[in-house]
Amino acid sequence: MLRMWTQTEPRVAHEVLVARIDPDLADTQALTDAYGLDLAVSANCVLVGGRRDGEERVAAAVVRATTRADVNSRIKRLLDVRKASFLSTDVAVAESGMEYGGITPLGLPDRFRVLLDARVAQGEALIGSGVRASKILLPGDLLAAWPRVEVVAGLAVEVG
Repeated sequence: MLRMWTQTEPRVAHEVLVARIDPDLADTQALTDAYGLDLAVSANCVLVGGRRDGEERVAAAVVRATTRADVNSRIKRLLDVRKASFLSTDVAVAESGMEYGGITPLGLPDRFRVLLDARVAQGEALIGSGVRASKILLPGDLLAAWPRVEVVAGLAVEVG
């Protein structure tokens, strides 16, 4: 997917880094603790969904690790559903085709809307790569330029 993106976005070849990591450290807090990273650089991709008139509506919400996705208010309104919730681990893995703990907005099936909290579009973002054994570091504005990304102010709320 990154090779294909390089063809349309030259910055990818020079500004996107892929790092191999211990798969046991793929979860955000474990990775941050083990490598002494700034939690604010990490961005989590959570898969959410809801139903409206019998139609399932799904999205990936990409938010800073220092925030939490506003599923019950902002995302629910964006999906135009009565109730939104996180997809179960089994469903998230099956529908994304990715490993849990490595889910990334890059390369999700087209049926997923890709919602990016505006804070992620600023500075660098450390995101999943689709597998637990690596992470991707890229400029947030480049992530915001990924096809199908919708940059949304207030997609997440600060934690604590």
